[in-house]
Amino acid sequence: MADQSFDVVVIGAGPGGYVAAIRAAQLGLKACVVEREHLGGICLNWGCIPTKAMLRSSEVFHLMHRAKEFGLSATGVDYDIDAVVKRSRGVAKQLSSGVGHLLKKNKVTVIMGEATLPGKGKVSVKTDKGTETLSAKNIILATGARARELPGLEADGKRVWTYKHALQPPHMPKKLLVIGSGAIGIEFASFYNTLGAETTVVEVMDRVLPVEDAEISGFAKKAFVKQGMTIMEKAMVKQLDRKADKVIAHIEAGGKVQQVEVDTVISAVGIVGNVEGLGLEALGAKVDRTHVVTDEYCRTGVEGLFAIGDIAGAPWLAHKASHEGVMVAELIAGKNNVHPVKPEAIAGCTYCHPQVASVGYSEAKAKELGYEIKVGHFPFIGNGKAIALGEAEGMVKTVFDAKTGELLGAHMVGAEVTELIQGYVVGRTLETTEEDLMNTVFPHPTLSEMMHESVLDAYGRAIHF
Repeated sequence: MADQSFDVVVIGAGPGGYVAAIRAAQLGLKACVVEREHLGGICLNWGCIPTKAMLRSSEVFHLMHRAKEFGLSATGVDYDIDAVVKRSRGVAKQLSSGVGHLLKKNKVTVIMGEATLPGKGKVSVKTDKGTETLSAKNIILATGARARELPGLEADGKRVWTYKHALQPPHMPKKLLVIGSGAIGIEFASFYNTLGAETTVVEVMDRVLPVEDAEISGFAKKAFVKQGMTIMEKAMVKQLDRKADKVIAHIEAGGKVQQVEVDTVISAVGIVGNVEGLGLEALGAKVDRTHVVTDEYCRTGVEGLFAIGDIAGAPWLAHKASHEGVMVAELIAGKNNVHPVKPEAIAGCTYCHPQVASVGYSEAKAKELGYEIKVGHFPFIGNGKAIALGEAEGMVKTVFDAKTGELLGAHMVGAEVTELIQGYVVGRTLETTEEDLMNTVFPHPTLSEMMHESVLDAYGRAIHF
């Protein structure tokens, strides 16, 4: 088979890779994307999208049980886990097909197969029809990541699951243990707990959702406990004894080891980058703890080789990968004023119940960095729209530089905060000050008014609190 030549070859068609390829094509570059499994990658097929579809089902189920509060009647409320999963898979399939359409529309060549880098500017792809060699001045690595597995806690797909098994469960858990309380762990804990599983969450750090502001983590924990979850912090699962119909977990906490019997375990202890078998070492690319080392423009130090998304390190977020894909494509095309992606300007969203969202520095981080700060709060109970929705539990918190009025961080817990957070993200990008936010007229009645009130509270001017 004759070699094919491209301006850009992207390895991986996840939210970073397919976006990079499309943007490159829009800029007039001849682009190719190589994908070994599914267009749309983990996020679209096995992560962000199908989990949100499942969480929506549990959210509706929860609301149906609250029908009486809204003057409604709903009897015999139940769920069909197979139907919930079928809907989730259908949503993922629809969007994966959409990615294929977008690539075709933008005239991006798609090759399904497994890629390696035999030399500078070369990509070898093992396909169903044989091996194909591609050449390109620029290669973008967007191979993503997979679930981290700890020795002795490896998934078997029967009683011990990763996120993939949890998205297509072989059975509905009655007693569930979730190891890790980051976004993936707490979202699955929230889903299965809402459907009736007796759920225990074990977190090795001193609090759940450890990357969030401590105050928000504390609020979320109280909500989880109120929903019936058992939360074990500063705890570690040391051993899993697997039986045909159960698992006995040995959990160390406070210097003591206790045994907890469950029928299902979900391991959500982080991710590792897909760096193996690519030939990176021979090319001279540096790999640190399963992630490719890059500069702020995603350059690896090897001429013409870039790495974006999860393979390039934290934060491990789809929207960060997409933005990096656009940035690198524009850099390759010679565009002016290409701005690097700033991690502190990227919002993090967790779709548990209640939702959690944040951007920028936590209160503790701002202090650690030496800022003199002003902090504002506003509770959901003080907002008319939240009360009308029946969602009066939550909080908005803002952190400002006391000297300049710069918005350093915003942190939220409660209904629909994953949608609200973008207001503060835009504010940070536009270098908004407290004065700008105070002078902005927020529509009434909306949840967004709490964002305004939290800013006002930081300066002693809150009206409704």
